[in-house]
Amino acid sequence: MPDGDLFANFDRMRREMDELFGDAFERSGLSRRRSGRWPPVDVAYASDPPRAVVTAELAGVQASEIALQIEGRKLILAGRRAPASPASPEGEVYQQVEIERGAFRRLIELRADVHGDQARAQYQDGMLRVEIPLVQSSAPARAVPIEGPEPR
Repeated sequence: MPDGDLFANFDRMRREMDELFGDAFERSGLSRRRSGRWPPVDVAYASDPPRAVVTAELAGVQASEIALQIEGRKLILAGRRAPASPASPEGEVYQQVEIERGAFRRLIELRADVHGDQARAQYQDGMLRVEIPLVQSSAPARAVPIEGPEPR
């Protein structure tokens, strides 16, 4: 089974569980994922030079735990945030659990063709910034004549 199928099935299962339990987690004080999409990302397009700019919030994730891949118009961001400090003291009871931990994989659909082989990424202060040049159309625009019956 390809890796993509494994993650797609996991994401589908998570959505179904969210639908099944509704807001039961929130009523009990245990928050579920805020939006179901972790890590949060911003996608923007800049014009000079033309490029897609993807920014991901990855606080607490080591750069060595992050992997990026570009397939056509898809940017795949994968990695892992380590679990909280080992062995909590006995009797510790959480009031709230909101920090996502463990493995993640996020597929970001881009709305333009890109030069994936020219992508650049920077990671600083928990923020990942990926810039991917857009493919420029080399053909100039041209008018298209419309055929039809001649007016009488």
